[in-house]
Amino acid sequence: MIVIEPQEGENLEKMLRRYKRKFDRLGIAREVRKRLHHTPKSVQRREQIKRAAYRQKLLQQQETT
Repeated sequence: MIVIEPQEGENLEKMLRRYKRKFDRLGIAREVRKRLHHTPKSVQRREQIKRAAYRQKLLQQQETT
């Protein structure tokens, strides 16, 4: 559970903004979406390799320019 303590003189909108930021940083929404459906280990590994290849390609493009 995420707990946001009100700071002195802080309005509700600012507290909500802090809550949303903390929620995003913890990755709760991503974790829930990930748990909604099962993906086999082989598919997860394949996606991980694809992401790594894409990152590597971007790094190589940056080095050449």
